[in-house]
Amino acid sequence: MNSRQRRGIILLLISVLCAFGAFAGVLSVISDANSKVGPEVTAYRVKDDIQPYTTLDAGKFVKTSMPKRWLSPNAVTDIATIDGKVAITQLRAGSLLQTDMIVKQPELKPGEQEIAIMVDAATGVAGKITPGSTVNIFATFAGVKQGDSPTSKIIVSNARVLDIGKITALEQGRDDKSQTSGQSVPITFALKSLDAQRVAYAESFAQHVRLALVAPGSDTTIPPSDRTYRLDKDQ
Repeated sequence: MNSRQRRGIILLLISVLCAFGAFAGVLSVISDANSKVGPEVTAYRVKDDIQPYTTLDAGKFVKTSMPKRWLSPNAVTDIATIDGKVAITQLRAGSLLQTDMIVKQPELKPGEQEIAIMVDAATGVAGKITPGSTVNIFATFAGVKQGDSPTSKIIVSNARVLDIGKITALEQGRDDKSQTSGQSVPITFALKSLDAQRVAYAESFAQHVRLALVAPGSDTTIPPSDRTYRLDKDQ
């Protein structure tokens, strides 16, 4: 074997070693990437905007795959989770579906209907009212004519709370003084038709809507004379 042949063999061996080194480097990068990303799992994104309290079904979501380590613990990974559920608040298109965005659809008694209104988070709820609570709904109205006293009314007594949504910031105009805390929360009630109309009217026209928690086992009868209050009653 002459020197030229020996140089050829040496170069060939070096090329083979370099190839093995490059291959090992690629495997190392892949292994490192896999260790950082981890296995992928199924998740679901909202296809189109979904309004609050809309009944959910699989057609409203798009299946996607994501690394498990990137998902929050409450991400929905099984579409069967939404069976019998409704959206708590508006779900934006493209949002990743999570369990805290949905709640079980409440069961209504015969003659009842669901109605949801936005209530001031501080004065209306104050963290004490929960689904299943019984409340009296108060509304404060300004005087009809100049010089008339404002009026506070119990518009619905013994309203059953079905659900309480997430606290959200209010979008107030300059002249909007109907809320005080700058935050509101959607409250869903089970009400008879007339009471539902009363609540809808109060949300639209009352200066304030407040909830008063009724103690379990207490006498909830309110005489008609006690359902309306004006300051001049105490004068």
